[in-house]
Amino acid sequence: MLGLDAKSNPEGFIQGFNDNPFHRYLGLEIVEQRADYGRLRLQRNDSTPTGIGGSVHGGVIATMIDMAAVVSVFSNLPDTGSPAGTADLAVTYLRQAHGDWVDAEAKVIKRGRQLCTVEVSILNDEGVLCARGRVLYAMRSGA
Repeated sequence: MLGLDAKSNPEGFIQGFNDNPFHRYLGLEIVEQRADYGRLRLQRNDSTPTGIGGSVHGGVIATMIDMAAVVSVFSNLPDTGSPAGTADLAVTYLRQAHGDWVDAEAKVIKRGRQLCTVEVSILNDEGVLCARGRVLYAMRSGA
């Protein structure tokens, strides 16, 4: 889906992410990526799934947390090992996410041999914190 060439071909990784049909349906794209960091933006549109009061649906928020974690992990892949997928995802919803767009900012806080720990903040278009997430992303040993 995303390819494993984020380190050697970051532009191709970003383009592949942004062209993914599911991400396009949601209005989700990478707006920033650097070592151990990724920021996604959900540009709200008529097809954006909504929750109570027209806020962004909680499942979309969880998806944003997961995908932002992937972007941050893939931004600095080690020469040994390869991505294996999300091992754990936790979400704390703090308030409804309203606005024209919503961002997910992900930071890798620890890279272990088998797991990466990532913290993600969901912010509305006024910079208000709407949710927090923690993702454990699994890595395989060897090339």
